[in-house]
Amino acid sequence: MRLADFDYELAPELIAQTPADRRDASRLLVLPAADPVSHHGFTELPDLLPEGALLVVNDARVVPARLFGRKPTGGRVELFLVGKLTHEGDREVWSCLVRAKSLEPGTALELLPARGRTPAGRPPRARFLGRFGDDLRVELRAPGGVLAALEEWGEVPLPPYIERGEGPSDEDRERYQTVFARAPGAVAAPTAGLHFTDAILDRLAARGIERAEVTLHVGPGTFAPVRVENIEDHVMHAERYDVPPATAAAYAAARAAGRPVVAVGTTVVRTLESALGPDGQLAAGPGETRLFIYPGRPIGAVDLLLTNFHMPRSTLLMLVCAFAGTERLLGAYREAIAARYRFFSYGDATLLSRAP
Repeated sequence: MRLADFDYELAPELIAQTPADRRDASRLLVLPAADPVSHHGFTELPDLLPEGALLVVNDARVVPARLFGRKPTGGRVELFLVGKLTHEGDREVWSCLVRAKSLEPGTALELLPARGRTPAGRPPRARFLGRFGDDLRVELRAPGGVLAALEEWGEVPLPPYIERGEGPSDEDRERYQTVFARAPGAVAAPTAGLHFTDAILDRLAARGIERAEVTLHVGPGTFAPVRVENIEDHVMHAERYDVPPATAAAYAAARAAGRPVVAVGTTVVRTLESALGPDGQLAAGPGETRLFIYPGRPIGAVDLLLTNFHMPRSTLLMLVCAFAGTERLLGAYREAIAARYRFFSYGDATLLSRAP
């Protein structure tokens, strides 16, 4: 399959630059297994899901992973933390992306406040460790804990297509986080979950729709671009996930009772598919996945997929095409574009059924 098979034209003004006024004010495009596309508001979701379904969400919490600093020579450095590698008390080592003219291993960095922020405490100490295989690494130390220091000194890592010349706002710090975010470590939001409110979750529960959590800390494996024309040559970066025992038990019970499983986001699909054994049982516990799902690779772990609109030529678009069928999915996208839906992280949502 060619990369060009997963392309489409999108007017720049349809890329959502800000979230909807309310989390649940987004639109919802529904693509059934056989019927035509239908158009709804996200508040209708509890009435659109089957009673008794198991809704699986990603409870990863986004950390302010973009840091700004200076080298001893005065040169500016930008670090984008993409994955925590080690944690030893108040010392953490992260893999990172670096923007700087040059940076020698062992260089100590003076961290600066993020744009628009006035931190209360001292910045974490940062030292660039150099390249290790495919990774660039940085060491961070903070007496009160690195994550707490990042909350003060880091910047919310909004995607590059969301333009914030003055830096992310306080609203971004709240809205680029799901209401069920619990496990810190993600450097991009599991955006399908951004539409949920406590009221929506209560209505789902009232209809007998059970909720379970997994954790996948979004990193380069999710958002790295595909740079090969033959998509089967693309290699995913590793991402860590965790399936709690309670979720594995809830999944087994739903499957045994014939109740449908609804994944909230592509990260949930990749987690469940990675943890699913050949016997159909979901393995509890931590793991690491490089799973690349594209058309031709069957998805058996979920029955419905709630997700946002995805970028052209992305691995996320390829995953939803694998689930819903490439022609059906791209046809639904064309209809959404004609109806002026809002796209990508702060945009509208889709509810997809598996292709017949």
